[in-house]
Amino acid sequence: MNILRYLNIIRFAVLTAAVAFCLYGAFRGEAEAVLRKAAAICLECCGIG
Repeated sequence: MNILRYLNIIRFAVLTAAVAFCLYGAFRGEAEAVLRKAAAICLECCGIG
């Protein structure tokens, strides 16, 4: 039973860290940079860009 409790704590900690890093990146404006790069790659694959 203790192993399941520790696994749940670890899962919650990793989820919390992931959300925190996503919010940190969004507040720094990284989402715009990622979207810009993704659009450029997508257009290059289609042969448009």
